Amino acid sequence: MITFNDILQREGIDADQVKLVRHQDHRGTHRSTTPYQLWTARDGRFDQYQSIQGRLVFEDARYLAAFVATPNNETLFVGLYSIGRPTKAPAGMIDPVGGHDVTGLNLYNLKRVDTLDEYAGRLVIDWGKGFRAWVQNAGTTNNKAVRYIRESEAPRPFPGFADFAMQLDELPTIPYSWKEKLALVSGIYLLIHPESGKQYVGAAYGVGGFWARWMNYVATGHGGNVRMQEISPANYHVRILEVVSADLTDPGNEMLLAAEARWKRKLLSRDSQFGLNAN
Repeated sequence: MITFNDILQREGIDADQVKLVRHQDHRGTHRSTTPYQLWTARDGRFDQYQSIQGRLVFEDARYLAAFVATPNNETLFVGLYSIGRPTKAPAGMIDPVGGHDVTGLNLYNLKRVDTLDEYAGRLVIDWGKGFRAWVQNAGTTNNKAVRYIRESEAPRPFPGFADFAMQLDELPTIPYSWKEKLALVSGIYLLIHPESGKQYVGAAYGVGGFWARWMNYVATGHGGNVRMQEISPANYHVRILEVVSADLTDPGNEMLLAAEARWKRKLLSRDSQFGLNAN
């Protein structure tokens, strides 16, 4: 069995000088921004996020080995950082996940080192059951087993609009490239209540396309729909029925709204026995 400390030793790094950090944060205001999403975005927000700490949690160590919880709740290695002396977060700095002001909190000077870059995005370890202990020492008492090493860092391929099938609580965990595709198109979607089987047909258009509309459901649970507010909250199944091209000559979205009405008729979603559409 190969352990993470074995890998550190091969690279000449003393495990006693390494902090292991597993980032899994659910404070996002719409559950649409997680450490995993920040890391896949590659826009610098992940590095800023882990630099901000309310307590001096990275003391007495030289390196930080950063891991993120994946959508499948695996523990994925994303990089090794040197730990510098912390300062204080400047006025107005905002936490990239929680969206709250972190003025005056500890701001660590973390610098990415390339020693273990070949494993970043590929190496998955067994963190154990103590997920609440998100900062641990990498010494002999915490010798994490390597579960496997992926062949590549490539994210899961997008399944295509016709085969897209998820539930609401899974949406915030999708790869960033999927989010970009969903945000660029308009169309007709279907929400299915998992307990009753009742269906809601909706239209997504405007800025953000499918993605923006679905994030409203993630945030509210009902998206403002009357009949959905009348039944028990649920983790709806999400499907795409039809992609409708945005037509700049159709400012009223008549073509898209006609498609929405057609699907409502097909699926009887206006009938209270089968559906959740009020009109």
